[in-house]
Amino acid sequence: MRYKRVLAAASAMAMLTSCGSKSSSSSEKASTTAATEAVTTAADETAAATTAATTLTTLPPTTEAATTTTEDVPPAYKQDPETPALEGYNLLWSDEFSGKQLDTTLWNREWRAPGWTNNELQEYTQYSSNSFLRDGNLVIKAIKSEKDGEDYYTSAKITGKKKTDFTYGKVVVRAKVPEGQGFWPAIWMMPKDESYYGSWPKCGEIDIMEVLGNAVDLAYGTIHYGSPYASQQGSYLLTNGTTYASDFHDYSVEWEPGEIRWYVDNELYFTANDWFTAEEGADEKTYPAPFDQPFFLQLNLAVGGSWPGPPDATTNFENAEFLIDYVRVYQKPEYNTDVKKPEKVFRAPLSNGNLIYNGSFDEQESLSDDENWKFLLFEGGKGSAEIKENSIVISSEAAGTEDYSVQLVQPDLPMYKGKKYRITFDAWADEDRTGIVCISAPTAGWIRYFPDTTFDMTPEKKTYTYDFEMTSNDDNKGRLEFNLGKQGSTATVHIAKVRVEIVE
Repeated sequence: MRYKRVLAAASAMAMLTSCGSKSSSSSEKASTTAATEAVTTAADETAAATTAATTLTTLPPTTEAATTTTEDVPPAYKQDPETPALEGYNLLWSDEFSGKQLDTTLWNREWRAPGWTNNELQEYTQYSSNSFLRDGNLVIKAIKSEKDGEDYYTSAKITGKKKTDFTYGKVVVRAKVPEGQGFWPAIWMMPKDESYYGSWPKCGEIDIMEVLGNAVDLAYGTIHYGSPYASQQGSYLLTNGTTYASDFHDYSVEWEPGEIRWYVDNELYFTANDWFTAEEGADEKTYPAPFDQPFFLQLNLAVGGSWPGPPDATTNFENAEFLIDYVRVYQKPEYNTDVKKPEKVFRAPLSNGNLIYNGSFDEQESLSDDENWKFLLFEGGKGSAEIKENSIVISSEAAGTEDYSVQLVQPDLPMYKGKKYRITFDAWADEDRTGIVCISAPTAGWIRYFPDTTFDMTPEKKTYTYDFEMTSNDDNKGRLEFNLGKQGSTATVHIAKVRVEIVE
């Protein structure tokens, strides 16, 4: 859950997730202030399950060695007798959380200071008031208190580092997230030895689930990797009237040599099989590095941070609980590790040379899938889009807080290093306003092949033309974006005759 950008979002801002953006060495260091209070013991578990402290002082500063196991011992791999079998798999380890206290042979409570990564506000404590078992669930609870006259937040980060590390398998976690501005629950994985392929992101990271507390109908699955930094992300939107906060859901990944698949309630929603890692200026490591080494599981509830933003007056800490019903890790009897990196497939241009499909908007199509055009709303943006009379009409009810809050995109643009490109389109609005156009790199750290460029619209139709040269490595996943949020206007926008072509 480190530095990340929502795949569907278009801002240059990278969003930080639990592993970290490239987490700087300064943010990795724990404070060395003198201890003021001892860590709670296992005897506190039962009492903490029924009542949580409302004021907490700082936990004693501890080193990484003190918060996780200090020796590289074989994993415990305990199998909870309540865990059901899964056809085609052997159970590796599991925890149904049916006991009275957290099983510390499987899990660590990790201490981290506020701001350790992603500008998050919480202190991750080892207090049982922030993590305990109740009614067959692991409860990770965020608590708001006061310290030095300021709001102070504590929560928990539970990891299996050096206790249940594994390579390849199917991870299934059933959980229910809290709803509220600033909450950021996550289920994710990091390598046991982050230095094996190099510091983050070269080491790799697998995010099984992240949900923002202010948008609890949308879950994200992501991988981070590479040098230069790259990521891939999918998302799963609930449309049946439920949310990830109103019910428990199963979040799972199937991690195999050369492919990782993400599911919600057994519904496949994202697959990744094209990644890399390398030291700066060196050749890539042998595929499927970095996702061919032991990883460990982490569960945490962050408060605030660069992606969700801080809590506000609407945030209810009475219900700030991330509930985990079970964690189950299965493995197939064997895995074929002799895999090859798939060749990049570049989408062919149309017969007229246009790299944009349906750029003339003469075909009706779904605007919610990943083929051709896609209309997206984020961060307070509200509106709709429809194809009408050879144009797309984008109506906004709320501009949102980000440029990408109201967004029209077309993915899978073939971008070739050294080629010169031309972007042309017609646009107009019901009243004077601005928009932003760019070509981004969703799987290459959201760099811009064509930079964010503001264009001015009036009620009169106008043709816009921009030329640029592609200077980065070949990419079959470029993305044209029209960003219409946070522009000081909700005037309806019309876009027509969109064209991206290679020019000599």
